[in-house]
Amino acid sequence: MTSGFTRRVPCEVGSWVLGIAVAASLMGSCAPRQPLLPSGAGAPFPDFPSAYRQATAACEQIKTITATFALTGRAGSSKLRGRIDAGFAPPARARLEGIAPFGKPVFILVADGERGTLVLPREDRVLRDAPPDRIVEALAGVPLGPEALRTAVSGCGLDGASPAEGQSFSNGWVSGASGDSTVYLRQENGAWRVAAATRGPVTITYADYVAGRPSTIRFRAESQGRTTTDLTVRLSNVDLNTTLDPRTFEVDLPEHPVTLTLEELRRAGPLGGGGL
Repeated sequence: MTSGFTRRVPCEVGSWVLGIAVAASLMGSCAPRQPLLPSGAGAPFPDFPSAYRQATAACEQIKTITATFALTGRAGSSKLRGRIDAGFAPPARARLEGIAPFGKPVFILVADGERGTLVLPREDRVLRDAPPDRIVEALAGVPLGPEALRTAVSGCGLDGASPAEGQSFSNGWVSGASGDSTVYLRQENGAWRVAAATRGPVTITYADYVAGRPSTIRFRAESQGRTTTDLTVRLSNVDLNTTLDPRTFEVDLPEHPVTLTLEELRRAGPLGGGGL
């Protein structure tokens, strides 16, 4: 896999961070309008479990998924734009590669469960055995690990657990809560679909369904009542349920790796102000 990530702001944090700042080629486009999620008390909707099963019937069958992400948006004060090649497999495996316009990838992130390794090949920097959700948060401002990302990209929201009851709202949407997650459904052409989901500080919304799957996903994260991240991902080159070589979720380390800490990455990332 090869992929890409662009940070479009000046960065005075040392030469290794220039890899994250490499300009990537991507056609500019406007982000879809963020739908307003229903709020307040809705009316009881006892048929929610049935609607949820219908909405997630297709995405729950997805085990492995590979895709190219065309990413645009903002995290903190930084504009992000680029391409990422991604692969996911159960129970919690992921590979993300940042595509540069030429040469080596900007970054390679592999994750298996609670352990993630990030390599910046252009500077031989390596972050080992860190929580994957914290690495993703440092790179893009969204604290999601491999299983949550796989579920989100598959179109099933953020949790995958079936809420036992739901409520309906005046705009026709229905919602159900499970733990700290809430999933929102809407009908389209008489069929229920997952429209949005929230978990903790993260909200995702779906748009542009093709063959029953969303091709546009918007990720938002909040902190202390304000939006810190707003990213739109457009999916292409999607392959479902193919057999992935186990080596997909391994990464070759540089011959002479230079240690990178999670705190260094966080400070250099879009939410950290770009300084070491």
